[in-house]
Formats: sequence, structure tokens, C-alpha cells
Amino acid sequence: MDTIVIGASGGIGAALSRLYEERGDRVHRLSRSAGGMDLADPASIAAAADALPFPGAERLVIATGLLHEDGMSPERSLRDLDQQRLERAFQVNAIGPAMVLRHFVPRLARSGRVEVAVLSARVGSIADNRLGGWYGYRASKAALNQLVRTAAIEVARSRPEAVLVALHPGTVDTAMSRPFQATVAQGRLFTPSRAAEALAGVLDRLTPADSGGFFDWQSKAIPF
Repeated sequence: MDTIVIGASGGIGAALSRLYEERGDRVHRLSRSAGGMDLADPASIAAAADALPFPGAERLVIATGLLHEDGMSPERSLRDLDQQRLERAFQVNAIGPAMVLRHFVPRLARSGRVEVAVLSARVGSIADNRLGGWYGYRASKAALNQLVRTAAIEVARSRPEAVLVALHPGTVDTAMSRPFQATVAQGRLFTPSRAAEALAGVLDRLTPADSGGFFDWQSKAIPF
């Protein structure tokens, strides 16, 4: 199969790229450092899609996300809300992936099984929100889930065998989670390689009937 991985320089994206290469896939890796694609730059997304080295890929993985960076951390209360930080969260976690779907999905295979996996997060579930906080991350991932659901409905009209889903990888030992790992239960902090194996396994098992859904690394459906 031909596989495109967006966010291939991150922990999970790199692990998924290696895993699919070990399976024998041709993998095209894209990120800011590989291919110069920036989720905050729509023109770079369109250019990366135009420059794909092979047409008709069967799998697209969007392995990106932003929880914190210099000058930006998860909000604990309403008084922490800041417009620029909210805009940044939505740009990377929702708008950027939406633009990837816009430009890359039309370049995927037009017949047979097509897989599109977008990394989301359980905290983006509105029904599962019991603790509050993390406003920008929660809200932007909830928006991402809706974008995935809506895109899946449209894609199914022209590609009835497509599987387009949001996936929750669990807590993975990457730079994103490192400041928050102290509260992770024993046995629930996964290496990127373990997370990649779990996510690939979930995607393998899903069918077109599951398209538009939101699933965790154990293949369990997460409520929106």
C-alpha cells in the first residue's frame, strides 16, 4: 500500500511511518522538517498535496496535535483564556487537519479500501468531559472530531469502501505529554512504537460501517 503520514517527525507519526514501512508500504512523510508542510500555512498544505510522489495512495494518517508550546499551556480556568492561544490551538488541531483533508483526500485511491486516520484525543469528547479545564485543547479536538465525522459522510458518497475515523492513542511518551505524565496510571503510558502498533491494529479492524467514528487504541468507540 501507499501511505501518507502527516506529522511524521513527531513521536507517533515517526513510529507509524516506521511500522508501515516494515509492513512493506511506500511511505511519504510530511511535516515542517520533512516536505516543509506547516498546518498553520494553508499554501504549504496545498503545495505538499500537489507534490505527492505517487498518486492514488490508499492510506492517509494525520498524526498531529498541539497541547502546549513556548508561551502556551493548557488553561485551568476561564481566567486563563487568551484569544491568540485559542486561535493557535484551533489552527493546529482543527483548521490545519481540515485543510489536509481538503487537499489530500481527492488524491487518494478512487476505488477499493481507503483509510484515513486522524489523531484526536479523548478529552475532545464532550460527553466524556468530567474534569473541565484544558479549554483550547478540548474544544479544538471536539471541532476536529466533527470535521472528521462530516468528511466521512461526504467521502462515503464517492468512496463507499473508505474508512475515515478519529483515533485516540492514549497517553504516549512524547514531548506533548511529558509535562503531564505524573498523573498517568501505571501501565497507561505507552511508547510511541506501542501506540503505533495499537493504532494500526485498530485501523486494520475497522470497516466502512465504522467510518466517521471516534475510537481509542483498544478499538472501543468514544462518545462525541
